[in-house]
Amino acid sequence: MGKKNDIPDCFGDLEKVFPMTQKGLRETPDDCFYHCPVKTKCLQKAMATKDGVKVEEEIIERSTRAGVMNFFERWSRKKQVSRKQNKKS
Repeated sequence: MGKKNDIPDCFGDLEKVFPMTQKGLRETPDDCFYHCPVKTKCLQKAMATKDGVKVEEEIIERSTRAGVMNFFERWSRKKQVSRKQNKKS
């Protein structure tokens, strides 16, 4: 990436910019987090994919198991995710 408008090859690739770690959680690699000038737009694009919708579902389920989210909030969030998924189909 020599110019400001250059986009890296990994742009929007969920498994490269927000991979699953050995702990079973997703984490942004240090190279992206600290050194990438387009990290926010890149993560937004990655999360807007079908795989990104699956990640949102993972987060909802993990929050429910941890007791952080109640039934109605879980229902509402799952409904939002379902709507996103239907738009992409």
